[in-house]
Amino acid sequence: MTSTQSQIEVSYDVSNEFFRLWLDEKMHYTCAVFDAENDTLEKAQENKSRILYDLAGMTKDKTILDIGCGWGANLEYIAKRGAKAAHGVTLSPLQTEEIHARKLPNVKVWCKDYKDFTTDEPYDALVSIEMVDHVVSPAQAAKGLAVDLYRDYFNKCATLAKPGAQFAFQSILRNRVPRTRKDLEDLRFTADIIFPGGLNARIEELIMALNPNWELQELYMRREDYSKTTAEWLRRLKLNEAKIRETWGNEIFDDYDRYLSTCVRAFDNHWSGDVQMKLRRIG
Repeated sequence: MTSTQSQIEVSYDVSNEFFRLWLDEKMHYTCAVFDAENDTLEKAQENKSRILYDLAGMTKDKTILDIGCGWGANLEYIAKRGAKAAHGVTLSPLQTEEIHARKLPNVKVWCKDYKDFTTDEPYDALVSIEMVDHVVSPAQAAKGLAVDLYRDYFNKCATLAKPGAQFAFQSILRNRVPRTRKDLEDLRFTADIIFPGGLNARIEELIMALNPNWELQELYMRREDYSKTTAEWLRRLKLNEAKIRETWGNEIFDDYDRYLSTCVRAFDNHWSGDVQMKLRRIG
């Protein structure tokens, strides 16, 4: 991926215990799906995993690869609902440690770049949840390389999947550009400090990059769900302010307070969005 090992560690290796304080109980760090108004964050994250399991066409006798598997929350859902094998790749050492500690049945994880991952037996299904944010850097996008790099990503994914395999794909999107200096500075802060080297895709870039190996079969927009998700993360972060400041310092709390507050505004104001796609491997 374009994001380096050190940049990934900045984004995800603050501390597993830090993230555990304000994410849901399973530690999903991606958009949840609120099927009902009174859904808890935990229920909404389970909804997300259920939807992606179904979009991937998963059954108990199939194998699946989770590309950018985080702390293993989605792998845990897959393992409990049923899979012949559920594998994952992540560049974060602390995320890898967390998955190993969960001791999930039929689950294996590799701490490596997805571009370097190979398999002797292609998978029956793939899932990737907002990992594509790390494929293209702002500098590469400015040079007009985004579609080619996203196509490289989808082509690599095709080498890991059997013909006809389904791919449950989820991505954050960048949409409108805010008009005030403060909003622009907050978005730039989020990109440079929290997710260095990363960039959210535009939906048209992803659609163009699917060819020649993937057919888009279904698409769901989740902007409002991500507004609710980040608002709940922010609420939980603030509830733990004293502990975070004492344990990890004032800068960590202030940075994440600013980042999550910016996320809520970004989704509310259509600067950002989120998409889930059901893709099918052609061939």
